[in-house]
Amino acid sequence: MKKIIVTGGLGFIGSNLIKLLIEKNYFVINIDKVNYASNFYNTKNFSKKNYKFLKLDINNRSKLKKILNLNKPIAIFNLAAETHVDRSIDAPAEFIRSNIVGVFNLLEVFKEFTKKNKKAKLIHISTDEVFGDVIKSRSKETDPYKPSSPYAASKASSDHLVYSYVRTYKLNAMITNCSNNYGPHQHPEKLIPKLIYNIINNKPLPLYGKGKNSREWIFVDDHCEALFKVFQNGTKGEFYNIGSNVNSNNLDIAKLLINISKKKIRLGKNVKIKFVKDRPGHDFRYALDSKKVLKKFKWKCKVNLKKGLENTFNWYFENMKYYTTLKKKDITKRLGIVK
Repeated sequence: MKKIIVTGGLGFIGSNLIKLLIEKNYFVINIDKVNYASNFYNTKNFSKKNYKFLKLDINNRSKLKKILNLNKPIAIFNLAAETHVDRSIDAPAEFIRSNIVGVFNLLEVFKEFTKKNKKAKLIHISTDEVFGDVIKSRSKETDPYKPSSPYAASKASSDHLVYSYVRTYKLNAMITNCSNNYGPHQHPEKLIPKLIYNIINNKPLPLYGKGKNSREWIFVDDHCEALFKVFQNGTKGEFYNIGSNVNSNNLDIAKLLINISKKKIRLGKNVKIKFVKDRPGHDFRYALDSKKVLKKFKWKCKVNLKKGLENTFNWYFENMKYYTTLKKKDITKRLGIVK
């Protein structure tokens, strides 16, 4: 059974990707340093026959080197990252350490590993936020980076690092930039799971500004399928945008979730949309041009927004124990306020 390493595999996208890889008959080694966004609930159903977890920070170069040399993976999917914009406003240092220095150390180890394992691939997973505000049209892979937050800047830096190693050291690496993911296992500091948590617990639904910020939403399973296509058929040094090509503003998302939840529960009197002070540097709109993956890989999204939100709400509703694995302050505390 061929082995693949997923870094950050206790997180949202990472755990969903591992599930897909296991279904496709790969043995997956999950490397995760275990921080607040890591959750063993996300991997509790994986069998030891084709899955192994190793607690490790990718900054630990010596241990990472041993793991690669021992297991000889055919690919590494790098999802180890700090990802929440609001947290990057409050405490940017950890984002620099994880998203830039961590990627540097991973690249150094992978560079040495591929001297003897030349066919191994590195797929570096990034974000549409590196392009910054896109008021009109959609961002292409060749568009300049204009990150607005410390989080987006740290991811942009990591993308540049990966590409520089491709050019300089001929590393077999690819970079993907994806739009906003949603689905099961996402930490409720993010918009959709936070709204679901508040609906279920009879709390107001906070939206930044007037709720008009526009995002391109993609169901996490669709993203993972695209990542697998990149792994199979991607070209060294290429960038791939992955998105649904459908934008919705945050107010519409909240209204959709309210309507979906009415079919499951009786709404409490406090479940009302509440506009709160916007976060600093908040981009108004992200939008990706994903024609490249559509054409090259014959890939397209299978889950539309309404169905995806229904699936997501149902998962949280049926997995209330998930919330008990988290610190309450990580769910309810407002972050990203510059004082």
